Amino acid sequence: MDIQGVVAEGFEPVKDAFQRNFEVLGDRGAAVAVYRDGRKVVDLWAGAKDADGDAARDPWTEDTAQIVRSATKGVAAAVPLLLHQRGLLDLDAPVGAYWPEFKAGGKDRALVRHLLAHQAGVPALDRGLSAAEAADGTSGAHAIAAQRAFWEPGTEHGYHAQTFSWLLSELVLRATGRTVGGFLAEEIAEPLGLDFWIGLPDAEVHRVGRVAPVEPPQGAGSLRTRPRRNVSEAYADPDSLTRRAFAAIDPLPDENDPAYRAAELPASAGIGTARALARFYAATIGVVEDGARIFTPATTALAGRELAAGPDRVLVVNTRFGPGYMLHGPASPLLSPTSFGHPGRGGSLAFADPEAGIGFGYVTNALAKSVTADPRAQALVRAVRASLV
Repeated sequence: MDIQGVVAEGFEPVKDAFQRNFEVLGDRGAAVAVYRDGRKVVDLWAGAKDADGDAARDPWTEDTAQIVRSATKGVAAAVPLLLHQRGLLDLDAPVGAYWPEFKAGGKDRALVRHLLAHQAGVPALDRGLSAAEAADGTSGAHAIAAQRAFWEPGTEHGYHAQTFSWLLSELVLRATGRTVGGFLAEEIAEPLGLDFWIGLPDAEVHRVGRVAPVEPPQGAGSLRTRPRRNVSEAYADPDSLTRRAFAAIDPLPDENDPAYRAAELPASAGIGTARALARFYAATIGVVEDGARIFTPATTALAGRELAAGPDRVLVVNTRFGPGYMLHGPASPLLSPTSFGHPGRGGSLAFADPEAGIGFGYVTNALAKSVTADPRAQALVRAVRASLV
């Protein structure tokens, strides 16, 4: 595989791991980027633009962007934290103070921080929304408001895989009158020069490759995960909260559909480059090359603060969450206990590590069966760790 891009001295292990992802672990088109102390030290890409395409005829290039599924959540979480930083959103206020209709169905005691930390009690819907309803800007909020809570908000947590889109979107809309995608573009992406969108503009459609599910190649044993029986049973049972949470959009949307990519779905449909993700996270923990940053030190500390931990009602493993961010732990290993970020189901991963000064981004068009700990992403994280020794 012809690896393109640059690697700073000392970070060669990342390039080696990236190469191995193609040779052994089944990557087809991907990119990885790393910032350290605000400076870009890794920026690599390789393979085909489309997962089912030919790298020789249509290669992944420097500006190829990709859908990153739930890695979108970490970027979107910067919106409410930036509003909090500016005094425009109180994380300890009831969600109903901004969105009165949300109080129905036993959700009146839900706080904004519960919503961000997957404690709001509405990871699923009694009736899944169609892709068109999910994207129309109103049906999701109406369904969430009417939904009875599956537990008393704040007492437990469970990954709000799809419903996080409508929870966050409506909260931001009620608090500011602006959409999450619009706020992100104007207040974060444009000032920092990030090629990342929640709601892909028509002008950028040509940059985005097709995604496709992949099976690991023969001999790639480390990509064949074997989850515990209770986890497998939860995903197999159509009545489980696990299956219902991931089926809040039903049937599952076509992620190559231009209409889906244009939708503002901050739980799952963000599109961007690995470079943008790494730069974004670098700017959450400090100053990047041109003097830009997103968070104050106090907000950086807040982003990595544990708000929920332990058994996850949806993922059926122990997870840790901060305000919108998944935190380092066995279910989602990041660089160190100080890391905060978010994986995307199928492979993508992005995070910050304040202790090491790292911003990391990995995107792929080859969607594996992993949920939170894809072996390709983990190989790259291990390589970053080795480069810091």
